[in-house]
Amino acid sequence: MSTATSLSGRVWQQGRYETLTMLRNGEQLVLLVVLPLMALIGLTVTPFLDGLGPNRVDVAAPGVLALCTLSTGFTGQGIATGFDRRYGVLRFLSTTPLGRAGLIAGKTVAVLVVLAIQVVVIGGIAWLLGWRPSFPGAILGLVLLAVGAAVFTALGLLVAGTARPEATLAVTNLVWILFGVFGGIVMPSSKLPSQISGIVGFLPSGALGDASRAAFLHGTLDLQAAVVLIVWGAAAGLAAVRWFKWN
Repeated sequence: MSTATSLSGRVWQQGRYETLTMLRNGEQLVLLVVLPLMALIGLTVTPFLDGLGPNRVDVAAPGVLALCTLSTGFTGQGIATGFDRRYGVLRFLSTTPLGRAGLIAGKTVAVLVVLAIQVVVIGGIAWLLGWRPSFPGAILGLVLLAVGAAVFTALGLLVAGTARPEATLAVTNLVWILFGVFGGIVMPSSKLPSQISGIVGFLPSGALGDASRAAFLHGTLDLQAAVVLIVWGAAAGLAAVRWFKWN
């Protein structure tokens, strides 16, 4: 019992450290809060989402919250882990009592805590703009966001654990832009060019965007999107375990 308690304490302390590191970084705050807020307000005052829901914010808010999971799990953790790996931090921590599993658990805790903060901030602004999801839909949507966070964290760790830090920085930022604009996470596939609208639902970004909108907007589970998301998560997790390099 004491060993389990001690390990959970170490995981929590590591998660707390990772969380504070993310929140104290100005560039990370822009990525985690400022850009999603700009997307939310921009989509609410422009006609891009007209006809997809009772009002614009009802369609915009779920997609922007999904974008937050991409920002936190993939880009944020990917960049941080890549540079931790470069400077030997990962190798050092993996040899401490925290261990490799504890280190990954601590990063997961940090992602979920930061995502919770994003949900409060972005969701609060959306509420002020008129967003009123049903209670069952909100619960389902939050569960899907947590699943999405796990998926994108696994993808971020896969990139950070196999590529050089400079390449990780470039890849994670480029993917954030491409998924955010063309990946179906913020804009539904029906609003995207016909050349790509048929495939975005099979991307993790499109799957999370579709699942989030179905949950928050209609209170239903998009089963196909959920399955696609889980498959991506399983594949990314297995690949990260197989190919992640600690130094």
